[in-house]
Amino acid sequence: MRKLQMAVWVLIALGLSGCGYNTLQTQDEQIKSSWSEVLNQYQRRADLIPNLVNTVKGFAAQEQAVLLGVTNARAKVGSIQATPELINNPQAFQQFTQAQGELSSALSRLMVVVENYPELKSDANFRDLQAQLEGTENRITVARNRYIQAVQEFNVTVRSFPSNLTAKMFGMKVKPNFAVQNEQEISKPPQVDFGPAPSATPPSNESPASSQ
Repeated sequence: MRKLQMAVWVLIALGLSGCGYNTLQTQDEQIKSSWSEVLNQYQRRADLIPNLVNTVKGFAAQEQAVLLGVTNARAKVGSIQATPELINNPQAFQQFTQAQGELSSALSRLMVVVENYPELKSDANFRDLQAQLEGTENRITVARNRYIQAVQEFNVTVRSFPSNLTAKMFGMKVKPNFAVQNEQEISKPPQVDFGPAPSATPPSNESPASSQ
């Protein structure tokens, strides 16, 4: 009797493998690959921030609130363990994406402050960091969009018949994705202005780091 039951389960498994199993596995691997690239680009951005903050501090040390906001937002992102398992935990995924959104907002506020410091905007080191940040934000958008597409395809397969039976048998569930509100927030890269510095006179308490 036991052999018969095992044979039945084997036949069912073989049958279900032709009903989406290979597709689910392929799509799951694509999600992992896409998520890894998202994390790589987020880390690239995080690595730029210390130099960016220090450079701004050299010209606008009085902007402590904004600088501290960026530093704290980066620390919050770093405190979250972005393991591969995170994409299977909706709550952890939401915390991670919210933290990244807060960092994007903090960087945007920093770029607004920069507009008040013409000498900072014309500094070669700062302009190079701006260019790197802009490029990284663009790569984040591309990587995130690829992840969104991969998750959408996987979730459709998990929910569709008969592949949903295969997914249930092997414990495969829908994966969390970027929410519409979150996507609107974090898809806005910090504004980078490479135009001529404004002619307005900088605040009187500006650091004289580059004055002659």
